[in-house]
Amino acid sequence: MTTIKFGTDGWRAVIAKDFTTENVARIAQGTALWALQQSKEPSVVLGHDCRFGGELFTETVIRVLCRHGIKVFMSGTVATAPMISMGTLHHKSILGVFITASHNPPEYNGYKLKGSYGGPLLEEQVGEIEQLIPDEVQADSDQMRLEDLQKQGLLEYVDLEGMYCDALEKQFDLDAIRNADMRFAFDAMYGSGQYIMKRLFPDMMILHGERQPLFDGIPPEPLAKNLTAFSKAIRDEGNIACGLAVDGDADRTALMDQHGNYIDSHHVILLLIYYLHHHEKRKGKVVTGFSSTVKIKDLCAHYHIPLEIVKIGFKHICGIMLEEEVLVGGEESGGIAVSGHIPERDGIYNGLIIWEAMVKTGKSLTGLIEDVYAITGPFAFERSDLTIAPADKQRIVENCRQGAYKQFGKYKVIAVEDLDGFKFYFSDHQWVMIRPSGTEPVLRTYAEGKDQEEALDILRETYHAIMKA
Repeated sequence: MTTIKFGTDGWRAVIAKDFTTENVARIAQGTALWALQQSKEPSVVLGHDCRFGGELFTETVIRVLCRHGIKVFMSGTVATAPMISMGTLHHKSILGVFITASHNPPEYNGYKLKGSYGGPLLEEQVGEIEQLIPDEVQADSDQMRLEDLQKQGLLEYVDLEGMYCDALEKQFDLDAIRNADMRFAFDAMYGSGQYIMKRLFPDMMILHGERQPLFDGIPPEPLAKNLTAFSKAIRDEGNIACGLAVDGDADRTALMDQHGNYIDSHHVILLLIYYLHHHEKRKGKVVTGFSSTVKIKDLCAHYHIPLEIVKIGFKHICGIMLEEEVLVGGEESGGIAVSGHIPERDGIYNGLIIWEAMVKTGKSLTGLIEDVYAITGPFAFERSDLTIAPADKQRIVENCRQGAYKQFGKYKVIAVEDLDGFKFYFSDHQWVMIRPSGTEPVLRTYAEGKDQEEALDILRETYHAIMKA
């Protein structure tokens, strides 16, 4: 029996190893029992992304939920994470269930839970569902025909894509973006965001806009190393003002400037704070994850915006968004939410804000970044995910916990924070962070410096120090 333990954002496992119809049925059983504890007539919004087996696994969930008399609103198309979250809120459902492994490699799939408010289910509720997952499910659910469930009113296919696109049409001046002198481009990374962008911008240059469950061997995570083809395409075109890339389920954001240079999530967070507060005059605090740039603190101090730093995992940001007015809530991973939208990460929505900012101000992406740098100063951030032996991983984390690291090469530690992982400061703008992944067999290392060369040097010195100590 596989022990089901949800990580920072859902349960993920290798397809046909642990991610099987039997284990998905077990989780669906726990989901059903929890939903029935919350409501006498609960409903659930359900969908899957472009990964292998999405249809099969969602059918498993449908049969388990319907066997308990729970109404299922099933996305009629391949879905994105924001579509499922918005659909859960729209249909007043108790939960959203999304079959996705987000940015993980193609051999993975996963099971995400969304709350009735249109964002990730909070940690306490996820824990309650975990406790209700049985060791096995004994039922004849496989004999249930989906056509019969539709006739009984237990299963209804709904147009979540149309609902989502209509919402974007109302919240943005998309015609201004479509007809602007600036050209924009999109990299779908073979994920489900491709269908939304083709629908909204049929004339746009879209890369990797096919359904390819193996993602051409590249994990659908919008990091610079995974976007080299996008960078080259922008350079070759020569007249693209900005490129937007999102991950496999379209909830993470990254940008490319007019020269094909990668613009990471830290800069995206800063740009959103700057534009929404300075130009749009919107109010609210900023909430960011522990691994984000220290420049967010500088920008918030400049504008006298309250800042709260939380553990990694967007559910921690979402919990605050449900209670307080949050202007921007974002993580290093590229998951960012803003006020005026659902309390959910949304890569496409955030990209449209930046594009609209460029069109309205007439500034290039680099011009907007220079406006931010005028306040915070320039910086660079780098991350390296180290696949190392479990014994080494355990040793390094224990060394961090015991305070064994006083310096990493030439970088002397002046302060340490351990909110979620271990963040070692060398100055107020230089740091390295070490944190074991909650969903993958890797040790994550993050670094910030005045430029890319320094950030990479910090990572190199850190690697040498931790592997020999």
